[in-house]
Amino acid sequence: MAVPLTIHGRGAADNPANRFQSLHIEPDAESAGVDPDQRIHADTVFLVDSSRSIIATNDSPDIGFDASVNPYRGCEHGCIYCYARPTHEYLGLSAGLDFETRILVKTQAAALLREELSSPRWEPRTLSFCGVTDAYQPIERRLEITRACLSVLAEFNNPVCIVTKSALVTRDTDILGRLAGVRAAAVFVTITTLDNDLSGRLEPRAAAAHRRLGAIRALSEARIPVGVMVSPVIPGLTDHEIPAILQAAAEHGAAYASYTPIRLPLAVAPLFSDWLMRHYPQRREKILNRIRSMHEGKLNDPRFGTRMRGTGLWADQFRTMFRLARRRAGLDRSTPELSIASFRRPGGKQLTLW
Repeated sequence: MAVPLTIHGRGAADNPANRFQSLHIEPDAESAGVDPDQRIHADTVFLVDSSRSIIATNDSPDIGFDASVNPYRGCEHGCIYCYARPTHEYLGLSAGLDFETRILVKTQAAALLREELSSPRWEPRTLSFCGVTDAYQPIERRLEITRACLSVLAEFNNPVCIVTKSALVTRDTDILGRLAGVRAAAVFVTITTLDNDLSGRLEPRAAAAHRRLGAIRALSEARIPVGVMVSPVIPGLTDHEIPAILQAAAEHGAAYASYTPIRLPLAVAPLFSDWLMRHYPQRREKILNRIRSMHEGKLNDPRFGTRMRGTGLWADQFRTMFRLARRRAGLDRSTPELSIASFRRPGGKQLTLW
């Protein structure tokens, strides 16, 4: 039986089988002469994504946007709970280590975005950045693809909402500030835990909590609407931190807040279970059972209307705790509505709203 290795700086410990492929090769650490306790590095490989479009749409009633832009596929942050991990299986890769070490880069994203917004078929609407993976993962510091896309949105005054775990978003306050001036920008900074030790295991290459709080402060001082996303809430592991996270975010300038409980679709379930066995073995069953209690006895309930909030005692408790803590922190105002009133096509006429 293969023994999962502890891999420095990674959330997953191995590559589980791709559900679309019948053949899977699983290395045996002992037969390969590798010490099972050895800490090894898994290098990140960046691959060019040749997609011919950049705006993805959805019709889910559970999320607050119907159009999104993802400059990258896969995410080096390595969050073990990430619901997007199974999307890598459509590429013939694994939802495990491949998801955080095989990153597809959309080098033509800005040009594709300009082309799609210039089309008369484009109906102005808010574009979400981070519909699947984080647009400010580490490689963005060097490639600046997300920044280039934001520059295009600023040319058109097309509204954007960003969700990120990275403090790198503050690099783009100049562009976001211009968009915010026409009510066309908002940011959610996700904070899962204030415990740096837990965060380092749970989301190994994402920014530490104090840096995310610093990003909230910088965005607020730049007059860019900013809120906090407490996500995912993990029962028996992070749920007790909801009040502290909201209070800290409010003290750093957040104006609104939201949350989502954890769900573990497809390959994410065994990956998270393995992670618990490696890091919190004595709490593993308690945590998994509480997650099941929120999703009709399963680790994921994919039904529209319940998948993002859950059902049952624990889901109700989270909801009550969050609402009370949000009110005490002064974050119980509505998320700002972004406007398309200033949308324009460069060289053309400004959109007129009747």
